[in-house]
Amino acid sequence: MTDQYRLAVVQIEGQSAPVVEYAGHMLPLADILPGSEGKAPGDLLPLLQNWDESEQIISAYVDANLSRFSSEGLSAGSVRFLSPIQAPGKIVCIGSNFHDHIAEMPIPMVPTYPYSFLKPANNTIRASGEAVAVPRRSSMMDWEAELAVVIGKQCVDVPASGALDVIAGYANFNDLSARDWLDKRPPVGVDWVQHKAFDGFAPFGPYIVPARFVPDPQDLRMRLSVNGVTKQDSNTREMVFGVAAIIEHISSIMTLYPGDIIATGTPAGTGHGRGEYLKSGDTVVMEVGPLGELVTPIA
Repeated sequence: MTDQYRLAVVQIEGQSAPVVEYAGHMLPLADILPGSEGKAPGDLLPLLQNWDESEQIISAYVDANLSRFSSEGLSAGSVRFLSPIQAPGKIVCIGSNFHDHIAEMPIPMVPTYPYSFLKPANNTIRASGEAVAVPRRSSMMDWEAELAVVIGKQCVDVPASGALDVIAGYANFNDLSARDWLDKRPPVGVDWVQHKAFDGFAPFGPYIVPARFVPDPQDLRMRLSVNGVTKQDSNTREMVFGVAAIIEHISSIMTLYPGDIIATGTPAGTGHGRGEYLKSGDTVVMEVGPLGELVTPIA
């Protein structure tokens, strides 16, 4: 069994550097993948576009060089993280997908299929440690801890039985939301742009954990705190539609490409249900299973 490693992008001497993390230490991917010498891709997207081959090379390297991580690697606690993927092709988010979250809604109603929306990619992605400002037009900024699926193969019409095979890995995702529209909701329906699309509303990372190290995505603890106070503490087993069913549904609508992100929904404990909202000076910390801590300062 390959020792568990995680992938990230960090800043080294002012440059973006994709790295492999093992046991708290990091080595540059450029030292591991053949043909990478002298190249500095900005994120992990090129790796994901040739995922099967790249993963085999990385796994073999990690197994053969465990001691090198501790003797030569950067400490994961000393680096500045960048987003693992700077500009994914698309971010698909699933709403109302946790039984415990639905139960706390004013009108609990279980969806009959994965209820989805798109989040713009080129303005919302933020790295762990990167601040997100409270939007000028919002006084009801909310948190949503989510498990993100990162696609590793181009695919369409994927059956649930094969859906986990198209996943490169998993990551933390905070589906930040502006709940103000709830108080002024027009009769024509939900304005998802004003709800979900403000700058910085998709904190993501800091790691992508290869799918082989998450044998059951439906059994992962999910936790989120604000200023050290726990707000969400649940498990992915609370999902109405699991990861495989979500991929089956989304891929029946659109082709999925390497690097696409699917955020799979949030459990109970969001701020809106408590009448609590984020403000400047707050710090949000979330983690799902072995995916590390995603830290988001609020500016």
